[in-house]
Parts: sequence; C-alpha cells; structure tokens
Amino acid sequence: MRTNFDFAPLWRSTIGFDHLADLVDSTLRHANEDNYPPYNIERSNEDHYRISSAVAGFGVNDITVTAEHNALTIEGQKPEGHAREYLYQGIAARPFRRVFNLADHVQVKQASFQDGLLVIELVREVPEAMKPRRIEIGTGNSTSPQIEQRKAA
Repeated sequence: MRTNFDFAPLWRSTIGFDHLADLVDSTLRHANEDNYPPYNIERSNEDHYRISSAVAGFGVNDITVTAEHNALTIEGQKPEGHAREYLYQGIAARPFRRVFNLADHVQVKQASFQDGLLVIELVREVPEAMKPRRIEIGTGNSTSPQIEQRKAA
C-alpha cells in the first residue's frame, strides 16, 4: 500500500527546500526495503557524526565506500569463491548497497574497519562565508559614506 502526500503547501511557504520533499518521498518509497546490513547513526557533538554498520562476514577488500555530492554510498560484495555446504547459515553475506543522503557541507573524514564493524566519521564544516553574520541597519536620516563620495566627485 502506497500513500501519496501533497507537498504543494510546503512548497508555497519555503524557498530552496524543495529537495526535502523529494527526500521524504524517497524515504517512504524505500520504507519496505531490506534493512541489511544493520547500522547506527550517532551524533557525538553538534558537527560530528558517526555511521557504524555491522558487516560481519565481509573483509576490508569486500567493501567500497564512496562519497559524492550530498551522498555516501556503502557497497559490499563477496568475491566468488569455492562453494561451501552450510548446515545452517545465520551470517548473511549477500551483496548490499546502502546510500545515505548527506546535508550540505557534511564531509566524510575517515572510514575504518574493526571487529566486523565499518565505522565512518563525518564532520559538518560550514565555510566562513556561509555562516550567519549580523547586518547593521542604518537609519533613514543619515546617508552612507559611499553616496556622499559620489555626490562630491
């Protein structure tokens, strides 16, 4: 069962946030998909994040981490090897692809693999030019120095 949402009221009251509605729609579309491999997303402070993914059965060479504009992709593929006869197979080692949408200015700093966990460190680094700054408001009675210089010339 698919539910459709009308995002028109959201678009009427926001400017430049139209991609958020697309993210919500994409999330709803993929809600019933397989959640393999399991993962955690942690926030260690205001600008530092960590994604930990349980990838038991995979080695360092079996996993690819790719960072693109506003997306982090983790892919795992076991190499073709000799077939084993399992009496019971509880550790899944099937191929996977997991994509995380990243906010603006979030960068991947490091990826490490230890004890069956893939840990990816993320940092949000907003450039100085993009940080909020206070704008002084002039009064209507005074004229700016630039205007006065133009009149004098």
